[in-house]
Amino acid sequence: MSRTSLAIGNLRAFVILLVVSFHSTLAYLASQSASPLPFDSPPYDWRAIPIHDSARWFGFDLYGAFQYVFLMPFMFLLSGLFVWPSLVRKGAGAFLYNRSLRIGVPYVLTLCLLMPVTFYPAYRITAIDPSWSAYWTQWTALPFWPDGPLWFLWQILLLDFAAAALFRFAPRAGEFLGRLSIGAGEFPGRYFIGFAVISALAYLPLASIFKPWDWDQFGPFSFQPGRLLHYAVYFFAGLGIGVNGIERGLFRSDGMLARRWALWLGLALVAFFAWMGVTALTMEGQRWQAPLQPVSDILFAFSSAASCFALAAIFLRFATRQTPVADSLSQNAYAIYLVHYGFAIWLQFLLLGLALFAVAKGAIVFAGTLTLGWATAIALRRMLVGASEILRERRTSAGPHARLRAGSGDARTKRA
Repeated sequence: MSRTSLAIGNLRAFVILLVVSFHSTLAYLASQSASPLPFDSPPYDWRAIPIHDSARWFGFDLYGAFQYVFLMPFMFLLSGLFVWPSLVRKGAGAFLYNRSLRIGVPYVLTLCLLMPVTFYPAYRITAIDPSWSAYWTQWTALPFWPDGPLWFLWQILLLDFAAAALFRFAPRAGEFLGRLSIGAGEFPGRYFIGFAVISALAYLPLASIFKPWDWDQFGPFSFQPGRLLHYAVYFFAGLGIGVNGIERGLFRSDGMLARRWALWLGLALVAFFAWMGVTALTMEGQRWQAPLQPVSDILFAFSSAASCFALAAIFLRFATRQTPVADSLSQNAYAIYLVHYGFAIWLQFLLLGLALFAVAKGAIVFAGTLTLGWATAIALRRMLVGASEILRERRTSAGPHARLRAGSGDARTKRA
């Protein structure tokens, strides 16, 4: 396995830790409302922060803001890395069939089976009647079906379909994206400038209408209207990086991106704090709100790109060794993503009555969510592997009998 592949695997493991930690600390943000939000009244903001604990810490706000800037764009970028090689190897039809099985089926099952259980604590903390029947009545009366973090899955699947259409009808477009990336190994600064400009141009029009934290929902499909094009840019950037193989281009383990990791880290920190400073001046009631809003939006796009480059550079430079723990976490990252949210919300709910500091509660929820999610993911993978082995054995054992029956039929035909 190449050094780049090892770095990407370790990066996948680290990203799922960030996701779990982000959701584990939402209940303890200092900026959240003072009281729990009603379950049955618009704008249904409990979808974003289901549990409100009286223990608060502003450090979690800073941590959450930093993740909010770059984490989801980076996940879209990573999701695009292996799309084009897979399309070349399988073809558009087989690729979409496999992606529908891998993403679409778990999305539907998790949405229908886990999400109602996941959000029960958000109902329970304000409910007059805590019974399941009363909750189910309220749940089915909602004008949507809450999907929690599953929104990422349906958008990735939609982008996979777009990539397959590109492969089928405009294959040279993918090759063009690959050519843009191939020189980035030696000149990542040039690539970064072009990428940051394109992502800003994609982000600014919708950002002028919607705020970064705005959410909308149609049925079971929730999305951030201000960031739809922003995420698409990151996905297709990842696709372009992967066209020629991840060992070439921007993610070369011996490339300039990895060598100058300290520079990218410094740039990411400066961009993030610049965005925070300007954004503070654009809050409602501030005299500089209107003139500085476009500057805040540009810095948001720039900070997102810089943070993604910095994280990739650090892992390409330092995380190129294989370890059993990181391997297991990377292999089970997808399943952990599917199941972790319910564990986080229920643990936050169970800790509401305990007199602990916010940091202690956040640490308990993170450790518990990661442990339970990881164990569940391992169990699910073993069940699926066992089921596939049983099916394989049945097909193998059925083969000789089928051939014997066919042979007997031929013999009877000859005798006749």
